[in-house]
Amino acid sequence: MIKRIYIDTSVFGGYFDKEFNKETKPFFEKIFEKRIKILVSEILELELYRAPVYIQDFFESLPEVLIERVELTDEVRDLAEKYILEKVVGKTSRADCQHIALATINKADVLVSWNFRHIVNLERIRGYNSINFREGYQMTEIRTPKEIFNYENDK
Repeated sequence: MIKRIYIDTSVFGGYFDKEFNKETKPFFEKIFEKRIKILVSEILELELYRAPVYIQDFFESLPEVLIERVELTDEVRDLAEKYILEKVVGKTSRADCQHIALATINKADVLVSWNFRHIVNLERIRGYNSINFREGYQMTEIRTPKEIFNYENDK
C-alpha cells in the first residue's frame, strides 16, 4: 500500500543541503519508485516558489501521479489557529501550524519535516497532538525522512 505523506518545504531544501541530503535523497527515491504518495498543499507550493529555482525545478519534476493535492480550508485554518492560541508556537509560525493542520485533517500517515524548531520537536508535537485529540482529530505522526527509513521494512 502506498503511504500518504505530507511533506513540508524543508524536505525539498534538504535534498540539496549537505547536512540533510544523505537522508533526504533516499526518501525521494522511494517516492519516485512509487512507494509513497505525497500530499501537497498550496502553502507548500507558495513557499517553494520563493525558494531557489533548482528547488522549484526539483519539485516540478515529481510525477503528478504521485501527488495528492490538499486544500487550505476554513477547517484547516481554524485548527492551525488553535495551535497558536494554545501557544504551541507563536503567531510567526502560522504556516507551520497550517502544515500540521493540513496533515491532520487530511489524515496523512505522517508529516515529514526537517524543521526542528517548530515542527519536529517533541514538546511541540505533544502540543499539536493534545489539541488534535481534544478537537476529535487523529494524532499526527511527525518525523524526519531519516526516521521513516530507519524503521521501514523493505522486504
